[in-house]
Amino acid sequence: MTTQLESAKRGTITEQMRRVAEAEGLPAEKVRLEIAHGRLIIPANVNHRNLRPLGIGMALSCKINANIGNSALSSDLGCELDKLSCAIESGADAVMDLSTGPRIDDIRKAIIERSAVPVGTVPIYEAAEGVERIEDLTSDALLEVIERHAQQGVDFVTVHCGLLASHLRLALTRTTGIVSRGGALTARWMQRNGKENPLYTEFDRLLEICLKHDMSLSLGDGLRPGCIADASDAAQFAELDVLGRLVRRCREAGVQTMVEGPGHVPINEIEMNIRRQIELCDGAPFYVLGPIVTDIAAGHDHIASAIGGAIAASAGAAMLCYVTPAEHLGLPNADEVRQGVIAHKIAAHAADVARGRAHATNRDLSMAQARYALDWEEQFKFMLDPIGARKIWERSRKAEDPKTKGCEQDPEVCSMCGPKFCAVRMSRELAK
Repeated sequence: MTTQLESAKRGTITEQMRRVAEAEGLPAEKVRLEIAHGRLIIPANVNHRNLRPLGIGMALSCKINANIGNSALSSDLGCELDKLSCAIESGADAVMDLSTGPRIDDIRKAIIERSAVPVGTVPIYEAAEGVERIEDLTSDALLEVIERHAQQGVDFVTVHCGLLASHLRLALTRTTGIVSRGGALTARWMQRNGKENPLYTEFDRLLEICLKHDMSLSLGDGLRPGCIADASDAAQFAELDVLGRLVRRCREAGVQTMVEGPGHVPINEIEMNIRRQIELCDGAPFYVLGPIVTDIAAGHDHIASAIGGAIAASAGAAMLCYVTPAEHLGLPNADEVRQGVIAHKIAAHAADVARGRAHATNRDLSMAQARYALDWEEQFKFMLDPIGARKIWERSRKAEDPKTKGCEQDPEVCSMCGPKFCAVRMSRELAK
């Protein structure tokens, strides 16, 4: 088995590299070089049969990941497959199955079988379900779970390898402590057993599993800040220092790697966080959760996250992990998944425009031209949420108010201005 990274280092352009290059409008050699230097990954497990290859890296368009998965208290297989379909139809570039509770294995298998986009998991969730107490989990059992995920076709796994025992005293003085589920499980295991993080001590065995299946690693941020008060603190950056060292070990072994980034970060600290990660991790793709820019937006955290995501991506983040309106409140339903994806597609596109990506600026220009032509059908082609936009547009054309009813007979104008006050129409007449 030869990984994408090993092929790239040898000068070989794989079929996956060609397809990513075609999708991004780049030369295949450019994609190969970025992979060879570790700045771009193609999460493509050889066991994921129906996969559409995806590139994640600073040289490409910013990508979006959607988290789905059940819990012991909510959802089932059917609901999660509905969320999968909704996420992909709304524009998610990748999905992560974060299932806990019963039927984890069945849900993961079904998601992989039905997903043409890369699928990620957090294996410690399933490993923790298999023991009564987290401290009873053994290194061998955890690695067996990771191996099974790889065999089933998981394209990337989040592993909290950089959280060390020496970091715990830094984290436990925080306002919100450790908010990552995987990070908290790992911390509890270390504390109860008086041992170092098993994924850190057994990192070479983890790399061997990845090499066999070309499964990518997403080095998780178990100490990501869970509130603005904890942002950019010593605990967060101590873990990041370790992740930087692990990135280099992954590259030496031929394993594709990206690094996960902070959760709650004020706007004025986002760019600094991105630049620090790029420097410490030698340009490895940065995959960020949000960042969420305020703690008080519950019910609307997808907006707070999209604000931070746009800034992070414009500064160099390669992929945004979406947040839904249900964040901090409960498990999202399918509609909340859709809202989360759309909000973060907007953020990613805005960042691509800011970074001068031709595909993004050309799409905006095409939209502007269609808008000036008052060509609604053409406008819908370029919208990020054409289904939602069309519903609003059609609703506005059925207005009952006599003052706006006239727009029903006029195919060009909407109910905002009506035929008399349509600025675009007046501008076109001026131009004539």
